[in-house]
Amino acid sequence: MQVVIVGAGVIGLATAWRTAGGGAPAKDRTVTLVDPAPASGASSVAAGMLTPVSELTYGEEPLLRLGLASRDRYAGFVAELEELTGLDTGHRTDGLLQVAFDADDLKYLDDLRRFQESLGIPAQALTGRECRRAEPMLAPGVRGGLLAPEDGSIDPRRLTAALLAAVERLGVRLVRRRAVRIVVEGGAAAGVALDDGTVLRADRVLLAAGSWSGDLEGLPPGTVPPVRPVKGQVIRLRTRVPFLKRTTRGLVKGSSVYLVPRADGEVVLGATQEEMGFDTRVTAGGLWELLRDARELLPGITELEFAEVTAGLRPGSPDNAPVMGPTALPGLLAGTGHFRNGILLAPVSADILSAMLLDGPVPEIAAPFAPDRFSEVGA
Repeated sequence: MQVVIVGAGVIGLATAWRTAGGGAPAKDRTVTLVDPAPASGASSVAAGMLTPVSELTYGEEPLLRLGLASRDRYAGFVAELEELTGLDTGHRTDGLLQVAFDADDLKYLDDLRRFQESLGIPAQALTGRECRRAEPMLAPGVRGGLLAPEDGSIDPRRLTAALLAAVERLGVRLVRRRAVRIVVEGGAAAGVALDDGTVLRADRVLLAAGSWSGDLEGLPPGTVPPVRPVKGQVIRLRTRVPFLKRTTRGLVKGSSVYLVPRADGEVVLGATQEEMGFDTRVTAGGLWELLRDARELLPGITELEFAEVTAGLRPGSPDNAPVMGPTALPGLLAGTGHFRNGILLAPVSADILSAMLLDGPVPEIAAPFAPDRFSEVGA
């Protein structure tokens, strides 16, 4: 079997790793990754929160279950990856603290807690004083919060570097070119054509190109659900002394802001959410909003060293949930649309997509995320 994966972000890399290392004997298949700039794009900008509970939204219970399943896979996933490559991924399991700035923000968190508990997810409510005991740098006016002790974080740049090393060790072919066209023969996907005219033949093609997943020529209309880019601006700060113990997410007058600490002193502050097409400009307004809200919660943040600003494009599907599975074109699978959750969902998505590519048993949890769910709605 010859498998071609278009896109070497975190989903494409993780799937290539699992596909090259699982299923039938490795000698019976060839896995090729196509991407002009592997381990870049949205994966390199992401903060790396592994916080499915805080991402919970009414009506998105299947996505919550997928996120919880992926979070619970992470310890084994990174242990295997780090053992294979010898590279540290920065995986942390020190929990998530959500805090509220004012009374309205606290009411929202209280409603969220009730919703969590209705789904059987225990939520630990904290007073403002308890929040400050957990994170002493928080402002005195913080009203209260929620603690999710099983959530955590990972460094996406370290993670994708380790995945890149892992696929190379397993003999995955890495082609640093841009795929421009799906090759269709006999009504089925038969490979991809590259920007230099080369054609890579394949029995299965996985489209995991993030926001660019619908840009390839040769796709019959409606084959891949529309995936749009959603801009996110992120600030990276540095500190020489401890600033935060764990990932902290805050609501400030209805606006959400998060801070993710790293062991090396980096603090990632994010993120805006902007429907601006393929615009990746960093703007003064976006950065001001992030710093304004973060300062309300953590006044000392203005003393940290300014290290980097970046903007990335999250791939959003029509319902903001992943698109994973066979498309209407035989031989072509989709693995895109992970929106804000690409890093979180990498382990479970890799298990699902590699099983599909290798004709293995597919976890039932994948069913709500099939590409044809959009055509069914429109029927």
